[in-house]
Amino acid sequence: MTRLKITPGPGARSAFRLGIVAAAVLALACVGLLYWAGHLTLVLTGFVLLIVFPVYLVFAASVLSVWLGYNKDSSDLRPVYREKKKKTS
Repeated sequence: MTRLKITPGPGARSAFRLGIVAAAVLALACVGLLYWAGHLTLVLTGFVLLIVFPVYLVFAASVLSVWLGYNKDSSDLRPVYREKKKKTS
């Protein structure tokens, strides 16, 4: 049985953008709350914002892309051919 190939539409783009913004705001709020409560030092907060936060956003984008149908597999690939250059003399 073959799978139907459905491409995500504008609703998926909006949901992806909203999901990434929500994930970023939630993560920054958590880091700010932990810093304000005294559980994170200034150095550890900088480490979290510079190293952990981008990795978290990549993970969130991966989860959202699979959930919204942006995931691709090998059946979506098409061969690429180059035209042979003609010699002109």
